Parts: sequence; C-alpha cells; structure tokens
Amino acid sequence: MNKMDLVNKISEKSGLTKRDVETVLNSFVGEVTEALSAGDKVQLVGFGTFETRKRSGRTGRNPQNGDPIAIPESVIPAFKAGNKLRDAVK
Repeated sequence: MNKMDLVNKISEKSGLTKRDVETVLNSFVGEVTEALSAGDKVQLVGFGTFETRKRSGRTGRNPQNGDPIAIPESVIPAFKAGNKLRDAVK
C-alpha cells in the first residue's frame, strides 16, 4: 500500500475529502519527523512508538577491495510495534 492508497482508504472510511486526509497525513509525518529530529519519542498507545536509536561506530570492509574502513556512529529512526498492532498482525 502506498501513500495514495492509504489516503483513498481513509477518505472512504471517514467521509473526509481526499485533500483533507492528505493534509492530515502530511502533517502527521511532518510532526513525527520534527519530534525525532529533536530527539523525542512519539508514542501512540496500542499502535507503537517512533524513536531514534544510536548506532555505534565500527570497522567495516570496502566491498570492492576488502580494505578496512571506519564507519562512524549514527542516529537512525526506529519503530517499535505496540501490543495491539502485534496481535493484529499475528
């Protein structure tokens, strides 16, 4: 399912216009992005938690010639599914 499929489904079920649903969806994504950029968590009870995790630096290998390279630490976005979502997917 892509973004437009999601907008269409929500529009059908809620009775809102597609434009309104897309505005809300874009606002949601923007707010989650801003919160994660600021280092905050976004927790939706029953659905899951959006958070950031620190990936430590390590030594890797260049796949072309096998030489070792230093991979710096980084911060990545992560999603942890809530109990209701996990149970629904089972």
